[in-house]
Amino acid sequence: MRRQAVETIVRFYDALMRNDKDAARALLAEDVIWCASHPINDHLGADSVFSAFWDPILQALPDVEYRPLVRVAGPYDGAAMDGDGAAGDWVNSTGYLVGTFRQPFLGIPPTGRTLYLRFGELIRVEAGRIAEAYIILDFIAAMEQACVCPLRPSLGSPGLVLAPAGQDGLDHSADPTESQRSITLVRNMIDGLMRFDGASLLSMDQERYWHPDFMWYGPAGIGTSRGLSGFRAHHQGPFLKGFPKRGVDRTKSLVAEGLYVATGGWPHMTGSHLGGGWLGLPPTGKDVSMRVMDWWRRDGDLLKENWVSIDLLHVLDQFGLDVFAQMRQLMASGGAGRH
Repeated sequence: MRRQAVETIVRFYDALMRNDKDAARALLAEDVIWCASHPINDHLGADSVFSAFWDPILQALPDVEYRPLVRVAGPYDGAAMDGDGAAGDWVNSTGYLVGTFRQPFLGIPPTGRTLYLRFGELIRVEAGRIAEAYIILDFIAAMEQACVCPLRPSLGSPGLVLAPAGQDGLDHSADPTESQRSITLVRNMIDGLMRFDGASLLSMDQERYWHPDFMWYGPAGIGTSRGLSGFRAHHQGPFLKGFPKRGVDRTKSLVAEGLYVATGGWPHMTGSHLGGGWLGLPPTGKDVSMRVMDWWRRDGDLLKENWVSIDLLHVLDQFGLDVFAQMRQLMASGGAGRH
């Protein structure tokens, strides 16, 4: 079933690359649920897949290419890790949509240069057709590449993220014993995160789960970090200060193949924004939901790499912050944003 589900995704994107909408539509359920990051958000039906999602991408990047870096596929029972998703065959991928930025995209001005639009996606396939899809596109990274991002620079390293060190992100072992080891490690690590005592990052005992030189590939606005010290300084510390009350309490999909695990939700987390500093922002006191996706690679008994997609614009919208409006103000004033 994994091979059939993956083949459906590959055929779907191949059809989109050829601009063969009929072939692509044939691989979508009539009542397909199609959800993308803010401001695209949630849609129902095959027509909206094109009108709300794909057509704007194709117009902006007429030579767009789908370039996944990591793909993890398999069955999910719909219940594990507080599941609120449908049981079935899931294909969870992360990578880039790459193309020449020729026309405006959601108001982001074209550059005439190559745009690397990072994506993370959770897709359920049923009877050879896509039944539901949840996709986070990193629009903040697109703003950065166009030099119109109004947000504070990332604390971590900006720019492109790497493929897995073993270059096996798309073709890897699916040994059930190894898959279960990977899931157990990830679940134990997440349980450790929930043991934060509100005072010390050491209270979560994360050294038990992460390789000393692990890579954490965060979204634009947060950036990439290496090792626990970098992770704590660039993401975990500011995030926990900003959200002392938070939970990983809903899961849309959880799949594993050998050394790889992928999970996420729509939303995947909830939290109360009670502290300042995260993304350089003051506390809002707002209760928010967070669309988050993760891909992990295990190395022996430790996690070595973690690719993370977060719909930051959706969180900021719940704060009452319209980043696209800020971008337009920046452009109207003749100012240049980050790159």
